[in-house]
Amino acid sequence: MSAKPPAAPADHDLTHVGSRDKAEILAQALPYIRKFHGKTIVIKYGGNAMTDPALQQDFAEDVVLLKLVGMNPVVVHGGGPQIDEALAKIGKKGTFIQGMRVTDAETMEVVEWVLAGQVQQDIVGLINVAGGKAVGLTGRDGGLIRARKLKMLDLKDPKVEHDMGHVGEIESIDPSVVKALQDDQFIPVISPLGFGADNENYNINADVVAGKLAEVLKAEKLMMLTNTPGVLDKAGQLLTNLSAREIDELFADGTISGGMLPKIGSALDAAKNGVNTVHIIDGRVPHAMLLEVLTDQAYGTMIRSH
Repeated sequence: MSAKPPAAPADHDLTHVGSRDKAEILAQALPYIRKFHGKTIVIKYGGNAMTDPALQQDFAEDVVLLKLVGMNPVVVHGGGPQIDEALAKIGKKGTFIQGMRVTDAETMEVVEWVLAGQVQQDIVGLINVAGGKAVGLTGRDGGLIRARKLKMLDLKDPKVEHDMGHVGEIESIDPSVVKALQDDQFIPVISPLGFGADNENYNINADVVAGKLAEVLKAEKLMMLTNTPGVLDKAGQLLTNLSAREIDELFADGTISGGMLPKIGSALDAAKNGVNTVHIIDGRVPHAMLLEVLTDQAYGTMIRSH
């Protein structure tokens, strides 16, 4: 990631939009700004939005704008492609079971320095350059994420347990450090690393961390940026509005599988546990997050709690 903002592409040129239309567009955002003022929005940042320089800048601008109009964005990031790249340099290849990365001791070291170092600091830098005040945290900071070793049961045969190595599941989240930063106008940027009772390190799926954090912070929204338009049906059509029950049916008939499993599972848990709406949005669309929060246009799948 480069700290220098890339040149704005042609579609950022708004000279063709008349001043009346511009005013209309801004006015339409007003009810949403009012509705979500003071509310927490947890954002899972991943996919292309994280690796394409123009989209990185859009993301940073969106987060800063949401903060400036009175919302409280909290960013949780993954780093799958960056971890794979770092592992390749030392001659290792990532192994996945049911959408989760198997993490031995050597892989855990790489995961830590990629997530808490390179990726987190790049995001903090991007937000700061865009005019925000971002602060990087891991699960260790302020005792944020306590974890234990994940017991991964096989989906087809629950009697079989997969050893995932240093992959953790969340025991508890103490959000006080996040709240303290929010109240002081900072934007927390969180790496999904937890610690255990004996100070051992755990790699936790970022979607799971984002979902649980949204529950604990009683967030208004959980937004997950992905490389897909959202949840698609078997015919490849976008499903824009789903209830928790409809999602359960999509799991049962195999429409949702692979890497989408932890993502949708976390989204569903959050929706069932007090997060008003969960949005799975297409991070490849410039400013998708801003469009999703401040307009009534759908840029992905919204999951309702009922």
